Amino acid sequence: MLALAPSVTTLALTPSVSAATLAPSVTTLALAPSISAATLAPYVSVLALAVVLAGAVARPFRLPEAAFAIPAAGAVLAVGAVTPEAVREEAERLGPVIGFLAAVLVLAKLCDDEGLFHACGAWMARWARRRPRRLLGAVFGLASLITAVLSLDATVVLLTPVVFATAARMGARPGPHAYATAHLSNTASLLLPVSNLTNLLAFTATGLGFTRFALLMLLPWLAAIAVEYGVFHRFFGRDLAAPATSAEPPEPVAPPLFALCTVAATLAGFGLASATGLDPAWAAAAGAAVLAVRALARRRTTPGVLVRSAALPFLAFVLALGVVVRAVVDQGLGSALAHVLPDGTSLPALLGAAALAAVLANLINNLPATLALVPLAAASGPGAVLAVLLGVNIGPNLTYAGSLATLLWRRIAQDHDQPVALGEFTRLGLLTTPAALIASTVALWASLRLLGG
Repeated sequence: MLALAPSVTTLALTPSVSAATLAPSVTTLALAPSISAATLAPYVSVLALAVVLAGAVARPFRLPEAAFAIPAAGAVLAVGAVTPEAVREEAERLGPVIGFLAAVLVLAKLCDDEGLFHACGAWMARWARRRPRRLLGAVFGLASLITAVLSLDATVVLLTPVVFATAARMGARPGPHAYATAHLSNTASLLLPVSNLTNLLAFTATGLGFTRFALLMLLPWLAAIAVEYGVFHRFFGRDLAAPATSAEPPEPVAPPLFALCTVAATLAGFGLASATGLDPAWAAAAGAAVLAVRALARRRTTPGVLVRSAALPFLAFVLALGVVVRAVVDQGLGSALAHVLPDGTSLPALLGAAALAAVLANLINNLPATLALVPLAAASGPGAVLAVLLGVNIGPNLTYAGSLATLLWRRIAQDHDQPVALGEFTRLGLLTTPAALIASTVALWASLRLLGG
């Protein structure tokens, strides 16, 4: 019995010793997934953003942008690149912007149903008097106004086909006028917070009211459009000198007064809502509701058409893109940009911020660039945020991938058998974009000195 005791004791202790020996290995195995996820998070974030942008550009099988953005947002959340709390913050930040965008898209579609864009085409043809240079001036004026008031989407989706039809009716070469809608959908979106999704994303960060935002951006808006107009006249000189072949201009078309009055009242509502602390989305929703009730009562539309005009898949894309960009920013992009983004609102600082925003917009598209840069620029005040907007709005005229509006315009041009050569697009962008960006930034600096901000 005594002889067996050591052996029994050894056997009894063996499991305990083995467990202690194995403990570090078990701990390592338990921690391995966590360590792996933390290591992969930056790479997954960058890959997710690349997939989202590639899907938005190529749209294989005509899938909506959301088909790529939503899984990408799920991937960055799954690997811990973005926290559930950060996702909630992005949803709260982007929620009002998405609601506003939906209301403006519905408003623009209903204005089209009322005949607003048809009347614009008739006016352009009559104003041009079979002279292509006058037609270009009419396109510049209408595209700038429509982009500012009804957003760049209205210019690309609704005005561009009208411009093609007007040029064909006149027998004018369509190139200069079609390119004008592409450039002005970006450049002319500087004026109002409602003109561009990038403006909506940055509006809250500026801390400005609706009217003050417009006053500060008025001079930059005019300067950028003036530069574009001058370059277009020289770049397309041969096309504009070619005579039109049509015989007579079309008969005048009465403008849809109810739609025009509703749009004017909606614009006034934007200013009033901003002054009283209400979200401008309520004014946009009210304007869209007025036209929707009228259209439904007259059976000119259906609830299904109204829902489709709100572009729900695109709204989901915007929200998912915000989550993916937040992950990329949190995983290192934010720190990198903070080191290169100039501080302050001196002229060199504003020029640097605008240039950085333009470069980033052409590298990763203007929506991600806005989401990444605006929070960083906000620390230097509203002037710095507005300089970033100059870069992300004007910069995309340099490349196809700079903005979703340009990509959409290219598809519309191809549908109208208008070739869009990469070389010509790029040459025109090189001539207009740097000059317009510098002129508008100097104008912004002057506005800030004159008006403060």
